Amino acid sequence: MSRAGTWIKMFVVGTAICVGGPAFVQSIRPTDEELFKRYNPELQKRSLEEGDRRAQEFDEYVTRLKQWSKSDKSIWFAAQEMQEQKRIQAETQRSQAKDEAKTQREEMRKELLGEK
Repeated sequence: MSRAGTWIKMFVVGTAICVGGPAFVQSIRPTDEELFKRYNPELQKRSLEEGDRRAQEFDEYVTRLKQWSKSDKSIWFAAQEMQEQKRIQAETQRSQAKDEAKTQREEMRKELLGEK
């Protein structure tokens, strides 16, 4: 076989693999509806209930990514800073709750001692 024939044959085979492979995979891949029908009824119910919440969480995440990408820092550093801010905020809330509980205990103690 000549060199040109070999090149043509390899081009045809390569094209068939590059085009036919993904086309075959796409043809056998089930759609979202088909996958949903394969769920058992309990999973279908849970999926329907949690679908809106998950979509909202994803939208919030994408919004945060957009905000992080606008800063001059790396997205990873911006995300790390946000986690640090959330951690500090949670710590302040916990300390406030502890302070409130402590003041309530003191008030209860004063009431008990005052009544005796």
